[in-house]
Amino acid sequence: MNLSQLQETIELHFAAGSAAVGSESAREAFLALRAALESGEARAASPDPKSPTGWRVNAWVKRGILLGFRLGVLEEMAARTLSFVDKDTYPVRRFTAADGVRVVPGGSSIRAGAYVARSVVCMPPMYINAGAYVDEGTMVDSHALVGSCAQIGKRVHLSAAAQIGGVLEPVNASPVVIEDDVLVGGNCGVYEGTIVRKGAVLAPGTILTRGTPVFDLVNGTVFKATAEIPLMIPENAVVVPGSRAVSKGKGHPDSEAWGLSLYAPVIVKYRDEKTDLSTTLEDLLR
Repeated sequence: MNLSQLQETIELHFAAGSAAVGSESAREAFLALRAALESGEARAASPDPKSPTGWRVNAWVKRGILLGFRLGVLEEMAARTLSFVDKDTYPVRRFTAADGVRVVPGGSSIRAGAYVARSVVCMPPMYINAGAYVDEGTMVDSHALVGSCAQIGKRVHLSAAAQIGGVLEPVNASPVVIEDDVLVGGNCGVYEGTIVRKGAVLAPGTILTRGTPVFDLVNGTVFKATAEIPLMIPENAVVVPGSRAVSKGKGHPDSEAWGLSLYAPVIVKYRDEKTDLSTTLEDLLR
């Protein structure tokens, strides 16, 4: 069946709630969606030039992923010396040399229903969850997480312990998007539908959420999410962790003496040739 037919079938079985459990038709539809996700034919979010964000959320795909959890039963899953117990609808993905994906030994897992393109490098231990899309030439480094439905572009480096948040519920919520050629530093966290545009650099320890304003020192502007639009980091922006003083008059009067400051990510510059030179090491590691 084509994607349009698959969408209609998924929506039907998802709306059936618990009545879909045990339905062979529902399981077949989910397995077809899982295969489409793994091939990259279906995506939880797709590029869309007509959208204000440049991306369109495909809520039916997320409903289909949730359907898989509803239909699944616990099953023992052997993986040579390792063993797992999880929903039978989401086994660990297996790769061969023909897939062109480099999964280095040492405790990494990629869940079924995730798309991982050729030339992706996975350094142990790392994890890619169902519904995620990881494009060509990307490196997922040690202890990094690619959450459910997250969209990762080409030639991205997710450095050690980087956390790319997942999102399944609510089903209309936007997945996190990391566009092409982004460098995500160690111990960064990108959550709640944040979109990081092409070529941006997140310095180690940067945290981006829907409620986090980002201060652009170069242009004197502040980037914030709204009710309709998630937080968006501009192309080639270099973002570092910063802080700003707590405004006087906020909170209890005695608290002013504490001299507190709040975390505030700051754009200190926009990527240039010097910044690019500092990232050429990645090409030697691939």
